[in-house]
Amino acid sequence: MGETEKRVATHGGGCFSKMKMFLLSLTMAYVAKSLSGAYMNSMLTQIERQFNIPTSIVGLINGSFEIGNLLLVIFVSYFGTKLHRPIVIGVGCAVMGLGCFLISLPHFLMGRYDYEKTISPASNLSSNSFLCSGDGTQTLTPPHDPKECVKEVKSLMWIYVMIGNLIRGIGETPIMPLGISYIEDFAKSENSPLYIGILETGKIVGPLIGLLLASFCATIYVDTGSVNTDDLTITPTDTRWVGAWWIGFLICAGVNVLTSIPFFFFPKTLQKKRLKVNVDVTKSDREEKHQRKTKEEKRGITKDFLPFMKSLFCNPIYILFSLISVLQVNAFIISFTFMPKFLEQQYGKSAAEIIFLIGLYSLPPICIGYLIGGLIMKKFKITVKKAAYIAFCLSLTEYLLCFLNYMWTCDNFPVAGLTASYEHERPHRPWSPEDHRIQQPLYVENMVLDDCNTRCNCLTKTWDPVCGENGLAYMSACLAGCEKSVGTGINMVFQNCSCIQSSGNSSAVLGLCEKDPDCTIKLQYYFIMAVFGCFIYSLAAIPGYMVLLRCIKSEEKSLGVGLHAFCMRIFGGIPAPIYFGALIDRTCLYWGIMKCGEPGACRMYDINEFRNIYIGVPAALRGLSYLPAVFILILMRKRQQPEDIDSSETELAEMKLTEKENEYMDVHRSPEVENDGELKTKL
Repeated sequence: MGETEKRVATHGGGCFSKMKMFLLSLTMAYVAKSLSGAYMNSMLTQIERQFNIPTSIVGLINGSFEIGNLLLVIFVSYFGTKLHRPIVIGVGCAVMGLGCFLISLPHFLMGRYDYEKTISPASNLSSNSFLCSGDGTQTLTPPHDPKECVKEVKSLMWIYVMIGNLIRGIGETPIMPLGISYIEDFAKSENSPLYIGILETGKIVGPLIGLLLASFCATIYVDTGSVNTDDLTITPTDTRWVGAWWIGFLICAGVNVLTSIPFFFFPKTLQKKRLKVNVDVTKSDREEKHQRKTKEEKRGITKDFLPFMKSLFCNPIYILFSLISVLQVNAFIISFTFMPKFLEQQYGKSAAEIIFLIGLYSLPPICIGYLIGGLIMKKFKITVKKAAYIAFCLSLTEYLLCFLNYMWTCDNFPVAGLTASYEHERPHRPWSPEDHRIQQPLYVENMVLDDCNTRCNCLTKTWDPVCGENGLAYMSACLAGCEKSVGTGINMVFQNCSCIQSSGNSSAVLGLCEKDPDCTIKLQYYFIMAVFGCFIYSLAAIPGYMVLLRCIKSEEKSLGVGLHAFCMRIFGGIPAPIYFGALIDRTCLYWGIMKCGEPGACRMYDINEFRNIYIGVPAALRGLSYLPAVFILILMRKRQQPEDIDSSETELAEMKLTEKENEYMDVHRSPEVENDGELKTKL
């Protein structure tokens, strides 16, 4: 081998190894960003309780990520390729790390989390002042300490979380578009789909790790290390429990910063590996492509932008598909964002258990569905019309399956004075709110008092529930009429409870009563249906996206895809969690009370109304999306099928010819091939 050929081979091999290193670094960046996103969504309930904020504010915090994305998406789309792309990606990863750190910062500034309780450590050990005193005086609300009211200004620190999430959205913006364009520009064209497939795998691995991390952190008390956990009177299943959400964000910050480091060492451009540097046809193609690119750049963006926008807005399939995407994204974001909260309330499980089950049952079928969907599209060479029908039928099937979730339902926790009367005793069958809905429709202050506790001098606006032997929960030990306590911490037992009608010693323990055992079985059924639903939905995703790509002209594709993503964010990603959070707040039965008497986070929801909203609103949105989908099928049916077949066969023939040329160049590296005509003759 000559010196020139050795240098070419060495240079090509070096570039190829640099491309593989860039692919590895970008894959880790994908894992880091999706890890942070999944962890953030899983910790929203913990953040809500930590800062005592309503769900609508939580939705605003979640939507701030999309706002951050929109702030830079225009800049990245049009100017990103002219900058040093690896460095821009590295800066984006570092900014994401900064955002995650800023999210965790309030934990170190606020002090300890003080949950709502009637039992203090002092009374826990020395007196029974929190029990039924028997002097007949009623205290509706706890006394307000002005100093404590001043401290509650710190609850506004949720703004730090929102700004941190917004910065995280800004940092994520350049990673995907600039990373994929870098691969497309400098990787071999036949390797590009494989590389992008590896990146998509990273987007699945990241959420799986994020959900496992969230499940672990949710089991750790938020102030672990600074408080004696033996003095705690709550468990992870309690609606006042806050897990160590800040630990995960510190981990996410570190991971994002570490993944940013390699990008600062990659060059602005790579020499694309070519199989035959001495072939005239390759040189001429390269020169022609360079001239064409230069000519397109000279035309400028202002000349093409308005005609392309007009063409896209006059494309009925594109407009209808964008409308479908907005409706579907609204439904998906609602379901994914508030799923942990809904399942916690519906089935009475801890956040850690619910988050773990979501990761276990949801992500694997999604990954398998994407893989099988892509293989089917490639294996059977499905045309765009067939892809549209496949996506429609699969999506409709999954949509109909979601209505089965109305079968796997559990009722509200029976709480005296809130969802049940004091005379209610839990029957052997699951309690139904219809039993006492007429007597106790909603929380009313004077209904929490009964003949059995009016003498007890109880706080009626403090949530510190206990579970009686009769299977009925009470809002506090005092309201249960309990006069004596034994034990400390979560092992405390209350005795001589006048409101508990039981054949035993009328005792109670801390926390709400456990839901019926059937709820655990129904939760399993729910996740089994989720497996099938996620698989079918992801199976339809690739054919559906193919419809979007094929309905846009090649020169308009970049703008069309970007505009499509912009519409999904501005009309779906940002408003959906906000308005749905406000709807969830309307189902709250009991709001926690902060020290100043202001309402805090919701402690208990009417699960029947919550269920109707959580399942019904996404179902209505998705149902509306099938109307424009039918119009797309009608429009595509009017298209001339032979033209699409011919175009797809032409593309396939060109791909096969390119593969043969590459194979020939790999085997025959000799200068005797002088021109394109001679090459095709030999082939």
